[in-house]
Amino acid sequence: MTEPAETPEQRLRRAAFGDAPAIDDRELAAAGRADPRTRLLAAVLLGARGRYAAAATILGELARADDPVTAALAASALAAQRRQLGGHARALALDGTALLRTEAGRVPESVDPDGLDAPGARADALLGLAADNLGLGRPAVARRLVAMAGSGRPGWRASVRSGWVRAEIELVVGQARAAVRHAEPAAELAGNRGAVRHAIKSDLVLAAALGACGSPAKRSRAAGLVDAALAAAEKLELWSLAWPAGLLAAELDEAPAAPHRSRVTRQLHAVLRQADAEGRRLARASPWVPI
Repeated sequence: MTEPAETPEQRLRRAAFGDAPAIDDRELAAAGRADPRTRLLAAVLLGARGRYAAAATILGELARADDPVTAALAASALAAQRRQLGGHARALALDGTALLRTEAGRVPESVDPDGLDAPGARADALLGLAADNLGLGRPAVARRLVAMAGSGRPGWRASVRSGWVRAEIELVVGQARAAVRHAEPAAELAGNRGAVRHAIKSDLVLAAALGACGSPAKRSRAAGLVDAALAAAEKLELWSLAWPAGLLAAELDEAPAAPHRSRVTRQLHAVLRQADAEGRRLARASPWVPI
């Protein structure tokens, strides 16, 4: 019996949260004009590819949607893209708006497999707020927000992202071994889910934690993780992950870092050419973005 063809939403969901099938520009453009859920997924993928202006246009519209879950998910996704360009204060406002739009108490557990529901939207907003506060130098606030995000069983994606933020908090406060303890399960879960984008990001977080431990063996493992993550990100054109991977590779590689940094500069300039005016302004003002 012939298997039914995938719907556009199913293909985009696989690309965003699964095994990353190839999605061409024509398919993304069509998805950007479809129903709200499909448009949301298209914007997530556009942002992952560093096409921030196109993503922001869709997410800005969806963040004003009547449906609170759609609006909250869109605001959090836009916040994540602003945060990727160093705009933690701007992301804080967007994640705060997302949290206000969620209606977490009405659904006790996730009903969407990827957390595109009320508990997942609430977890996205809280984890985003935690990451924003961490970037603004408030790790204690970030800890409290991560703990809040764990209530309500929001699903696998929130569990992975929680591991990232918990690991990053420990790195900021100088506890590299504790960071590894959070990053390892996140990487394992993302890998077991077959979630390619999340697995790449998880390996980068784990590599940063391992590299900070001071052990030659851990540093060697970290370098291997980064090399593989960078190759995968570039192959899939996930430029929002490729340039941070290049920076981490420059830190971990015993060879001269100049080639890595040169590649990062090229990738960043290409990304910023596809960013909207606010994204470019945030990147240029950020001490975290090497432009």
